[in-house]
Amino acid sequence: MASPSAPAEGILVDLAGDNNQPMLPSTKLEFLTQDEEDQKMANQLENEIRGEVQYDAGENQSIGAHGRNEASAKGAWYDSQAQAAAEFADVSKYGIIEVSGVDSTGRPVIVVSACRLPSNKQLDQKKFLRYLKFTLDKYVESDYSLIYLHYGLNSGNKPSFAWLREAYREFDRKYKKNLKSLYLVHPTTFIRILMNVFKPLISAKFGRKIKYVNYLHEMAGEVPLNQLPIPREVITHDAELTKRNSNESRPRDASDSAHPVQPLPTQQFGVSLQCLSENNPGYVVPKVMQETVAYLKEHGLDTEGLFRRSPSALAIKEIQSLYNEGKPVVFDDPHLAAVVLKSFLRKLPEPLLTYDLYEFILNITRIDAETRPRVMGTWLQKLPRENFITLKFLMNFLNTVASHSDVNKMTFQNLAVVFGPNLAWSTDQVASLVAMGPINTFVMLMLENHDQFFADDSEC
Repeated sequence: MASPSAPAEGILVDLAGDNNQPMLPSTKLEFLTQDEEDQKMANQLENEIRGEVQYDAGENQSIGAHGRNEASAKGAWYDSQAQAAAEFADVSKYGIIEVSGVDSTGRPVIVVSACRLPSNKQLDQKKFLRYLKFTLDKYVESDYSLIYLHYGLNSGNKPSFAWLREAYREFDRKYKKNLKSLYLVHPTTFIRILMNVFKPLISAKFGRKIKYVNYLHEMAGEVPLNQLPIPREVITHDAELTKRNSNESRPRDASDSAHPVQPLPTQQFGVSLQCLSENNPGYVVPKVMQETVAYLKEHGLDTEGLFRRSPSALAIKEIQSLYNEGKPVVFDDPHLAAVVLKSFLRKLPEPLLTYDLYEFILNITRIDAETRPRVMGTWLQKLPRENFITLKFLMNFLNTVASHSDVNKMTFQNLAVVFGPNLAWSTDQVASLVAMGPINTFVMLMLENHDQFFADDSEC
């Protein structure tokens, strides 16, 4: 948190007091410290709360219900996203909300950046709420994590208390149930005041999901930071905070090393398919995949929400350590085995669908629907042999999982949403919201055309 004597964070205040009028040459300007800006926002918040003694149900309806139909599409991909793109183009252009790969347990990560919020005069708050729901609807049926980057919020772009209250009510149990971690990054006095205001509305269970993060490196063990589309100004602010509070030294991790760590001969996570093939003779596909799939075929096919639920991070790390040390692993929970499988795929140095295929995947929705299977088949045949064999093994298994979807609820569509970010990502690790649609579409098509792409006589 910024110290009271911290330099101003670029918050320009019109002391004339009328922010709705053009600034005149004679208007005095002042830069506020973060604490002063926090106090100003807190005072505004207090005045807003005072002015809302009675809740306006009619306004509530206008925020939550208006546009509900057009913003409620829950498919994670579209052959054409023209309608959605047109409706939310004026909101999405700011990049306020992004989907950014997965965390250490394989859960999708959604990032909200306050510094990208434009002035309240430029942003339609009601449409912004619908856009948030439209984005989250694609992921909330599974476990997910949410990161809120608070730096950059000021009195000019701060949503009103009425909007915040309505947003909390609109994000009903469907959204809150599967939210496993809410990271509040760079919290200030205002954030803590706001959380106290909402405390009566927040259940104890939901409160335990909230994690205050003073420095970005504090969540590095749970969310790979190189995946996150963190705005440059947030990174600069974090560096300033770290320097200002140098007594809180950053713990060293693998990313601090100037030299890559040599993997153990028994290493299973974080090494290439070629390395695994050389060090594990007798395994046509990686050992982790063979063992997790074998367990899930016997014990997990009828488990509702398979691949959507996350066991404890500690249990996952213990399993990974056992595998990396070459020790035997015994599963007793389908959800644990399912997450270990996803985690293995995400920790590959290069995605299973390879970096070379990434640009083709992003263009899949531009290809005529009737010719997509033929074109995709050509692309898949260009994969390295180890990748194709491993991909075929996985698709065979997911096809079996989907055949039990009447019980486990894991249709092709749901499986594509879960596995998309674990099979394809860019070289910088950041998976943008725009990219997720084509990636999920590609995985969906692989599952739908499973027999054509992965025939029994195709190399495996």
